[in-house]
Amino acid sequence: MLKPESYILRIGHRPERDQRVTTHVGLCSRALGASGMYLAADDKKVADSIADVAHRFGGTYFCENNVKWKSCINNFKKNGGKVVHLTMYGLRLQDVIADIRKEEKVLIVVGAEKVPGDMYELADYNVAVANQPHSEISALALCLDHLYEGKELDLAFPDAELEVLPTKIGKTTIKHDEHSGEDA
Repeated sequence: MLKPESYILRIGHRPERDQRVTTHVGLCSRALGASGMYLAADDKKVADSIADVAHRFGGTYFCENNVKWKSCINNFKKNGGKVVHLTMYGLRLQDVIADIRKEEKVLIVVGAEKVPGDMYELADYNVAVANQPHSEISALALCLDHLYEGKELDLAFPDAELEVLPTKIGKTTIKHDEHSGEDA
């Protein structure tokens, strides 16, 4: 397991508008080493989609639907975690990432619509990737890559039903037999 443990809190998700982006926040964080995502909205379709990918491609990633964002943050901090809020208004990632790496576990907050002002006070780290407007998915990917210093790119995902093999040309996958643990 990568250290520090990382978890994602997605706030401001609008089910009628943000399903694709929020799903990609979950998929990106799963692929790049996070342990799970808390979704501060009621969107079972998104949570189920992320859970389905995690089941088929392996690992233990979770997506908890409909959490109360302030309670999630307070509980996380009460249990020794630190909160990293991704915002273009924060301190530069390259200036604070060494300190964040020293933490035991971090909750990375990824906003959608306008983030409540309280978030800036609740965060232990308000972190900017480039201090410019851009995608929350790109900010999350860069944050996780800097956090894990590229080690996340070598992760193994146990109990996968489907495995993608690196291939120079074309697509190669292996479907594992879920009952025997052997290749089908």
